[in-house]
Amino acid sequence: MSMAKKIRILLIERDMTMTDLAKKLETSKSNLSDKMKRDNFSEKELIEIADVLNSDFKGSFIMRDTGKEIL
Repeated sequence: MSMAKKIRILLIERDMTMTDLAKKLETSKSNLSDKMKRDNFSEKELIEIADVLNSDFKGSFIMRDTGKEIL
């Protein structure tokens, strides 16, 4: 499963939109959308995304409050 798809699943789990995530990352929605389309994220960016979404990144996302892992 692609990282972009994992992020989309996590956004659904967190009841957030791409716009919400872009604001929390202090980037534009178009920049985030482009990265999602290319599925091109650095590990640093994935760690930041996980943190903003109250999750841990280890190549997958683990929701801190429920322990649910998004592979």
